Amino acid sequence: MIDLHNHLLPGLDDGAQTLNEALKLAQIAVEDGITHAVCTPHIHPGLYDNTTTAIRGALEQYQQALSSAGIPLKVAAAAEMHFSLELMPQAEAKTLPFLGKWQGKDVFLLEFPHTHIPFGAAKLVDWLIERDIIPMIAHPERNQQVIAEPQNLDSFIDNGCLLQITAGALTGCFGTAAQHCAEQLMIDDLVTCIATDSHNSHSRPPVLSEAAAAAEALLGAVYAEQLSKTNPWLITRHQFGNS
Repeated sequence: MIDLHNHLLPGLDDGAQTLNEALKLAQIAVEDGITHAVCTPHIHPGLYDNTTTAIRGALEQYQQALSSAGIPLKVAAAAEMHFSLELMPQAEAKTLPFLGKWQGKDVFLLEFPHTHIPFGAAKLVDWLIERDIIPMIAHPERNQQVIAEPQNLDSFIDNGCLLQITAGALTGCFGTAAQHCAEQLMIDDLVTCIATDSHNSHSRPPVLSEAAAAAEALLGAVYAEQLSKTNPWLITRHQFGNS
């Protein structure tokens, strides 16, 4: 399986804090059947002021540590970009950390606040899509405004946004409301992929298999594979070359 949203890189945000913890998370991922992971530390102005240079350096150290430890997890990096008007100058400067490509267009992971969809988000998304940049909206099923009225996503989906559901939400780890929202988005065939959004080994581990099983029980094996393997690989494969 391919995990395209997680916080495995150590010391950059509220995910893994040490290299040893990051290696432990990688081992959990491998044991769960995850072969490739795109690490996506937060970029949240004023809270997590990560840069592409810092992320690249952390990735290189992590790759070396994984190799030394004999953990066969292939890792690349992008970022989870918090909604901000700073996305516009980054897009213009071509410094957005992309997950990969979808139908020939660049894809990045976009995070809204958990409470609501920000004012102006639709206009910013339109501006990005006009420039062939596709936002993949992270964990919409955990957004309170989406849970209350899922149709709040309609304009984003109609304009070409992709949706990423959190594995733990699909298995009930974030409560029944988030689980039901995730299931409905899947039933409506609006979801592009599931990902772990892993932060730690105890409450938010890098586990995809349980969510894949839940997706299979809900909509069948082909659909589950599409969300956990096929679509994530189509998006991220250039990050890994032929590996």
